[in-house]
Amino acid sequence: MFDRLSEITKEYDAVLVQLGDPSIYSDQKKFRELSRRHKELETIVTCYKAYLDAKSEVDTLKEMISESSGEDRELLRDELESVEANLELQTKNLELALLPKDENDGRNVIVEIRGAEGGEEANLFAKDLFDMYIRYCDRQGWKWELLSADESERGGYTDVTFIVKGQDAWSKLKHEGGPHRVQRVPVTESQGRVHTSSATVTILPEAEEVEVQIDPNDLKIDVYRSTGPGGQSVNTTDSAVRITHLPTGLVVAMQDEKSQIQNRAKALQVLRSRLLKLEQEKQSAELSSARKSQIGGGGRSEKIRTYNFKENRVTDHRIGLTLYRLDRILLGELEEITEALLLDERTRQLESQGS
Repeated sequence: MFDRLSEITKEYDAVLVQLGDPSIYSDQKKFRELSRRHKELETIVTCYKAYLDAKSEVDTLKEMISESSGEDRELLRDELESVEANLELQTKNLELALLPKDENDGRNVIVEIRGAEGGEEANLFAKDLFDMYIRYCDRQGWKWELLSADESERGGYTDVTFIVKGQDAWSKLKHEGGPHRVQRVPVTESQGRVHTSSATVTILPEAEEVEVQIDPNDLKIDVYRSTGPGGQSVNTTDSAVRITHLPTGLVVAMQDEKSQIQNRAKALQVLRSRLLKLEQEKQSAELSSARKSQIGGGGRSEKIRTYNFKENRVTDHRIGLTLYRLDRILLGELEEITEALLLDERTRQLESQGS
């Protein structure tokens, strides 16, 4: 491990030298890659230095204890317990810093939410999830931008897509992808019976143009008039855009902007991100596309999380976490869930490295 840390320290110093060269700014792609690598290495180097300082302090105290006696030795032994605890902490931090990094860390995130099973109640739940994530973004200090939203007749969303911009947005949102199940009495229910519905969430890393090259000949582009709930026309011009990527069959439609050019740009932004995720999963030898791997069939029985309104309960089924404060979570207080999911990921990584 320490040979590896020595090499990482050398690479970190070399990256600093390259970033200090003014000519690097003429190559923006290389500059972004170096900046991202600098941030990754800086975390490891900082943890390594903290570990070395803690170890040096332990070694020094042990030497002092061996050369002392009486009351002085007892005082030094008490101090040794504290510095050894700090060394243990710094060792754990260093192990975590050395875990393999997610290739999408640091990227912006595109979030797609769709009503799945449950009719209009599923669409209303999709709106609840959208509001929850937007509030969470605000709590985290992230910027977000609505890309598209197809409203349902009762004010829900059949489909809503937005982008989140923040350095740690991917690491904290990546586990949100999958079917989300809700158990509550729908507004359409006259008998007061609890129904189960679901909405799907897809999390995609934003792709930059230089990363995903799209051949214009591979695109089928259709334009049409924007429509609102119930299908009524809300625009007098053909400003809505539907782009089909012929090689993969991926389809992206945008209609929120009044300009056809703006809708086309947003549609290409989402398409690039879907293609990037698709390519990453192929490289990882995974068998399903980004959408299918995260949302499955969208059924109520396929769920990563359940929101039970009667019990004010949220349960994440992947880690067995249950919290009885659904009302607060819907206000964006997702931190306890996202931190627990990150801890579970790190724990599994450490276990796999030790096996």
